[in-house]
Amino acid sequence: MKFGYRKPSFKKSFKARTTGKWKRQMKKSINPYYGKKGAGWANNPRKAIYNKAYNKTTRSVFDKPRKRTRKQNIYKNEFPKGSVLYGIDSLFILIKNILYIIMYLIVGYLLISSII
Repeated sequence: MKFGYRKPSFKKSFKARTTGKWKRQMKKSINPYYGKKGAGWANNPRKAIYNKAYNKTTRSVFDKPRKRTRKQNIYKNEFPKGSVLYGIDSLFILIKNILYIIMYLIVGYLLISSII
């Protein structure tokens, strides 16, 4: 799995930008799920998992640099720090982060097992 910046490929970038409208319409007429959100999970789950992890861990050299600030708590004004709801919300965030780590470990295992 790659981390950091991707090497730019102008050939692939040009090909992606010039794929025609008619070609997409033809594919959509054959496959009703073509271009729909979540269709990758139905067609090829292994590739979808890899792409999800790859897109989260890499960036293009043409993207804007990320800011080095901490994420603001969405519920900052709704739940004070001492309340029960703040604790429940923090628990759900912790569970979500643990699930992301498990997903990345599974993807790494699948990639290593496919190489060996």
